[in-house]
Amino acid sequence: MATKRDYYEVLGVSKDADATAIKSAYKKQAIKYHPDKNPGDKAAEEKFKEAAEAYGVLSDEQKKAQYDRFGHAGMNAMGGGGGGAGPQGFSNFEDIFSAFGDIFGGGEAFGGAGRRGGRPSGPPRGQDIQIALTLTLKEVAKGVTKKIQLKRYNACKTCKGEGGTGKQTCSGCNGQGQVRRVQNSFFGQVVNVTTCPQCGGTGQQVKTKCPDCGGQGRIMDEALVQVDIPAGVEEGQYLTLRGEGHRGPQGGASGDLMVVIHEAKDDFFERRGADLHCAMDVSFTTLALGGAVRVPTLEGEVELKIPAGTESEKLMRLRDKGLPELHGKNHGHLYVKLHAHTPQALSGRETELLKELQKIWETKPNSNPQGLKDKAKSFFS
Repeated sequence: MATKRDYYEVLGVSKDADATAIKSAYKKQAIKYHPDKNPGDKAAEEKFKEAAEAYGVLSDEQKKAQYDRFGHAGMNAMGGGGGGAGPQGFSNFEDIFSAFGDIFGGGEAFGGAGRRGGRPSGPPRGQDIQIALTLTLKEVAKGVTKKIQLKRYNACKTCKGEGGTGKQTCSGCNGQGQVRRVQNSFFGQVVNVTTCPQCGGTGQQVKTKCPDCGGQGRIMDEALVQVDIPAGVEEGQYLTLRGEGHRGPQGGASGDLMVVIHEAKDDFFERRGADLHCAMDVSFTTLALGGAVRVPTLEGEVELKIPAGTESEKLMRLRDKGLPELHGKNHGHLYVKLHAHTPQALSGRETELLKELQKIWETKPNSNPQGLKDKAKSFFS
């Protein structure tokens, strides 16, 4: 038997991850490798079961503590995770769906009919839609409302989503809404339950199909959806708009619209969490004598005071001038790195003054380059 992978590695979480992070990580794995999304893919099937096994342990405080101390050997001692009946005692997919029904939504979250029970739970839910939305830093700072045009299945207006008239029991599944196929695998007997292709999981068929939608009860159409983006979102986060996905066939509920956030690269600011970083050129006289410069922020320019004797590359902070925390009351800070600016084209008068200043500096202790060179020689001799 192949060596089991570390459960934390399977879910892609650290050992100090809390219950919410573990559940979220498992849900992502389950969606990615779900059998309905990967029909006939044995590798995906094994990863789906592997993720279920890992979650079955890490979501249970007692099992997690045992696993943290003794690893897989500790699970064998508890009678779980090592048996031949499948991950954590799951002999087939139905056991997994039953155990984690709160995550899978009764088996309907992937467009299939309900798995816990032999009767159809009604028309299948429509598929989810995922889109990417790119935001500027100013939009992230304030929050923004976007109107997005997309194509999706909407209810057929002709038949009002019913698909036609004269409903009758489906001959393909005898009204069950599901087609079951038994397979033998490494984990034992696996019952693969799929939505009936003839009735789409409703258990019924229409005798006279709607001429506009062909009995589907839905048609592809354009829709304008409003998305309200809260302030403080980050790259890779997503918002879920319930019921804004594809309409299900024959009156089925609509799926969700998932909006994945991307950030446009800013020419001036670099984002690090809620903090912003930037760099500014400042004259060496301002750094030496002190003064003030105007610094751009996402809300307009502000004054930054520079103390006398400030060195080049000094990092200075403007409090609360960063980004807002998502759903929080606090703001990040703006960090400004000061670069000493070297003038390129000097006038005759500027050159004269700088040479005079150089002579003055050369007379000061530790300021004469030749004096420093002499000190270095004496140190190494």
